[in-house]
Amino acid sequence: MPQITLLSDSRILALPVEECGQPLVDLRGSDGVLIDRRLADPAGAYAHLRLSVAERLLVAQALLPHELRILVVEGYRPPALQEQYFTESVEELRSLHPDWSGERLRAEAGRYISPPEVAPHVAGAAVDLTLCTEAGAELPMGTEVNATPTGPDGACYTASPLISPEAAGNRRLLASVLTAAGLINYPTEWWHWSYGDRYWAYTTGAPAARYGLLDATALSGRPAH
Repeated sequence: MPQITLLSDSRILALPVEECGQPLVDLRGSDGVLIDRRLADPAGAYAHLRLSVAERLLVAQALLPHELRILVVEGYRPPALQEQYFTESVEELRSLHPDWSGERLRAEAGRYISPPEVAPHVAGAAVDLTLCTEAGAELPMGTEVNATPTGPDGACYTASPLISPEAAGNRRLLASVLTAAGLINYPTEWWHWSYGDRYWAYTTGAPAARYGLLDATALSGRPAH
């Protein structure tokens, strides 16, 4: 597989953020995508995205065959929760590789959990998703959303050769509509797509990210279109 730039790469953190001030909107108010509740939180943070990200998601939905739906698993993630996930990942790696330096531990953890300071989810810029039928039955994608990583060439990687032809075809379909709508994928996680964050800026060559970290108090009841 091609060389992958990780979210923990110093070049990502070095990119500036020119916060545009767009609000978070609630995807539960839209008529397009479906919302999964497996990671639902009391405040409903998981169902929120920045306005432009939500709009692009609805564009992608419109490009799919009518019998298929985008199933959103998680959008906005409060900073404290991102910090918890990242710390847990670092400590798990530390237990497996006690000889690794702190720098390497953070870099390797960044394959799957973004360092909080650059995390797309805490900016409301990223969404974890999959494909399903209109009735909500998930399509074969090679792994579950947020599956445990299996190494640098594992099935979680978007371009992994270790999945079935059916799953590979479903990933290509998902990628085609999301890319057409302007979102970009984090290549270690087939389910993770974003717009307007630092990784998006790095990938597209934009001079700055549009969205920076948001506190959980930024949630509003405004629905997506």
